[in-house]
Amino acid sequence: MKMIQIFDPALCCNTGICGVDTDQSLVLIAADINWAQLQGAKIARFNLAQQPMMFAENDTVKSFLERSGPEALPLILIDGEVVLAGRYPTRSELSRWAGLTPSIEVKATSSCCSVSSCC
Repeated sequence: MKMIQIFDPALCCNTGICGVDTDQSLVLIAADINWAQLQGAKIARFNLAQQPMMFAENDTVKSFLERSGPEALPLILIDGEVVLAGRYPTRSELSRWAGLTPSIEVKATSSCCSVSSCC
């Protein structure tokens, strides 16, 4: 399975609900990452304020920051290659990158009970 790494800008927390103004994009990505991880996706997330060495020790991330600056974060890598910058991925993108099969909602079209048997 592919390894997805998300390099966040400097944040006080990953959920976006730690301050007065909630950042909806952080709330969504936190929920989407949790969902993908429960499905078996390998996702690591790094915060510039809390884990600056992860940014400094990764040559791809370090070069990105030197060129674009921290305001261009978040940066998403898959197996070390840049796949997205400047916004968080959608659940659909995470699912595709992780090789997850989207769940299909099954709706009952008839009763489970029939003449010969009942549930």
